[in-house]
Amino acid sequence: MTWLLGYVDPSDPCFVAAILTIAFNPLFWNVVARWEQKTRKLSKAFRSPYLACYSLGAAILLLNILRSHCFTQAMLSQPKMESLDNPMAYRVGLALLGVGSTFVLSSFFALGFTGTFLGDYFGILKEARVTTFPFNILDNPMYWGSTANYLGWAVMHASPTGLLLTVVVALIYRVAILYEEPFTAQIYQQKASSSHKRS
Repeated sequence: MTWLLGYVDPSDPCFVAAILTIAFNPLFWNVVARWEQKTRKLSKAFRSPYLACYSLGAAILLLNILRSHCFTQAMLSQPKMESLDNPMAYRVGLALLGVGSTFVLSSFFALGFTGTFLGDYFGILKEARVTTFPFNILDNPMYWGSTANYLGWAVMHASPTGLLLTVVVALIYRVAILYEEPFTAQIYQQKASSSHKRS
């Protein structure tokens, strides 16, 4: 890790912006979703939990576009690593991008829009937790697929800054998982218990 720091200027405004957007995005959607789950204010404001969830999803998508832009600008504003600046490394990065995109897109298709964008906090639940591909391969494939995308993008750009930012992405996602996973498990356990009592 220390050798990466020799290539990175942490005072660069683009780097700072990338760090801030990486940290802010999961904080934003978790705070808003928990607030909605406790108060139902968004559902009341939009007069529909579905419209409220779609609006939050749109905001998250826009924030993710901003995060990716800041990530790319931070890479372009700092030096490349010569040992990564070659066709083989580029192909490895491209493969990582392919794997990451597969996990992200297949997660989205398995969960649907509301399942992807925190619909469970709005009371929009599936019949049961999704266990088909890619959830039968690894937990939280959307997050780890996104991390693989950033790693691949960094390798393709031979960017030490990108590699360091990818580590930050992975750490932030890990914290988000620790925060989100118990809640998701709890609500589906409650749903299963409720269904069992009715039957």
